[in-house]
Amino acid sequence: MRKLYERYVGYLTAVCSRYVVDRAAVKDILQEAFIKIFKGLDTFDYRGEGSVKAWATRIVVNDSLKALKASSRLSFVEDLPDAPEEDEPGLPQVPAAVVQEMIKALPDGYRTVFNLFVFEKKSHREIASLLGIKEDSSASQFFRARAMLAKNIKAYLKEHEQ
Repeated sequence: MRKLYERYVGYLTAVCSRYVVDRAAVKDILQEAFIKIFKGLDTFDYRGEGSVKAWATRIVVNDSLKALKASSRLSFVEDLPDAPEEDEPGLPQVPAAVVQEMIKALPDGYRTVFNLFVFEKKSHREIASLLGIKEDSSASQFFRARAMLAKNIKAYLKEHEQ
């Protein structure tokens, strides 16, 4: 169990941190997730390399979403006009750590939908089902998150021009 923990704690911390910004909450979620992982190992169906990581990731994502819902911080904006579409600047010019911080700074609803769509490869139908929102709301939240990120990246690039 110690090897499993050491192997995945860093990765799972990063996954949880994509959804939950508060460090103390991340630690709590990870503690509960690892308890579930350790308790579920005897019933886990190994399906080749990567299956443990995928299973553990799914547990952490689900626990992160539950924590967001329970804290009532997960809110979705329905009444805002669509953000103007910006030209998407090239990401290779922006350090990954900076992009990660920009994603963390997104409003909770935007960040959650963005992460589920981009990193977990969920469809808007799946996201809507997971979060109890309309499929159109999921797509709208993603569009707005992407537009906000593009605006922030553009500002970063302008600020760091040489």
